[in-house]
Amino acid sequence: MNIERRAFLKHTAGVVAGMAVAGAAMAEEKAKDWKPLFNGKDLTGWKPEGGAVWTVENGTLVGKQGPKFAPGDLFTTEEFGDFDLEVEYKAIWPANSGVWFRYQSPEKAYQADILEYKDPLAYSGTIYCPGKLFIAKNLDPKLEKKEDWNTIAVKAQGDHLVVSLNGKVTGDVHDNSMAKGRIGFQVHPGEEFKDMKIIVRSIRLRAL
Repeated sequence: MNIERRAFLKHTAGVVAGMAVAGAAMAEEKAKDWKPLFNGKDLTGWKPEGGAVWTVENGTLVGKQGPKFAPGDLFTTEEFGDFDLEVEYKAIWPANSGVWFRYQSPEKAYQADILEYKDPLAYSGTIYCPGKLFIAKNLDPKLEKKEDWNTIAVKAQGDHLVVSLNGKVTGDVHDNSMAKGRIGFQVHPGEEFKDMKIIVRSIRLRAL
């Protein structure tokens, strides 16, 4: 191998190694942008509203109905505008729950649903907006892993809202009803959901 060839290969190897280091550094920096919203220990940074019961059990956040099938919500004390949000959860079925985002009031909010709705037909990953009902519907019940953990993701950027369930986009809409608000979880009322639990092990957010 001549000198020029060796020099070229050495230079190429150096460039590739440099790119790998730079890529790893960028990935590490990107990971730092994610902020956990749940510390796995207590409800610091969260505020319950309504009659549902919210506890921390074995490092997970657990929500269930209160006495007499009482519903309720759990919200962050902080508001968020444009963000990526990822929630790892599983539900004890039958269930009717969801991840609130840009929540301002019961009349002004969005929700990435966790449910099986019959009329109109809709499954987890559907986007709900009070007053408009479902502004995007997931019609595929197989996306939900009933006995295992699921990941529901929300991207809210301006009026563009995208919800995914286990890596599959289930809602992609434009709606400008709310520009910012709280993140939260819902426990629905009704005797049919008396055994329901929403169990969350990870909640993280990245501002956009």
